Amino acid sequence: MAAPATKTIGDLNGKWVLNKTLSDPVDPALSLQGVGWIVRKAIGAATVTLHVKQYQGAPSPPVEPSTTSDDDNDNLVTHVDIQQVATAGVKGTAEARCLDYVFREHRDWLFGHVQGRSRWLGAGELPALVDEARAEKWVDDDFVALDWLEGDAEKAGPKGETHMLNHVQSLDAGWTALQVWGFQDVGGERRYVRNVVVAKDGKFVSFKMIYDWVPE
Repeated sequence: MAAPATKTIGDLNGKWVLNKTLSDPVDPALSLQGVGWIVRKAIGAATVTLHVKQYQGAPSPPVEPSTTSDDDNDNLVTHVDIQQVATAGVKGTAEARCLDYVFREHRDWLFGHVQGRSRWLGAGELPALVDEARAEKWVDDDFVALDWLEGDAEKAGPKGETHMLNHVQSLDAGWTALQVWGFQDVGGERRYVRNVVVAKDGKFVSFKMIYDWVPE
């Protein structure tokens, strides 16, 4: 189901299901990340549902001194907590995004020991992001910046941003993953989409994850 107009990058709260027909295959990226064949096939057969809670709160540890302020309101940042539930016997995972662009370490059964950081991202920042990502060898083209809806209705971040950026580095397998989240027109319908690039040892896998909105 297409995303309703009330769902924006400023309010992803609710339930989203990965549309495997519209999305690109994730198997090549999982392979590059070192996920085994049996697990990859199980993930390919599973229905994946995201339960999203987006809210304002104090930053999660660690907090750098530069992010603190005497004003409690200045200390609030956006959090996006996601419980990812899968069928076909695949164990779920949890995502806890804190949008202050501070690296935080995390371990899970699928991706191992990683560190990630997230922040709001405006449409005007996309070219600079691509330049930085290409220089750092996180991407090899401008895929993450393509196909986005950038109209006024999408400017729902705290300063009119239209996207969230997530950057993850594997601390034990050597890969990186760069994601830009937002909304795109897919077959004439407005959809929540993640443009993702996984990179390792000069190899790159780019793919879209396209979601169905599930009303309560």
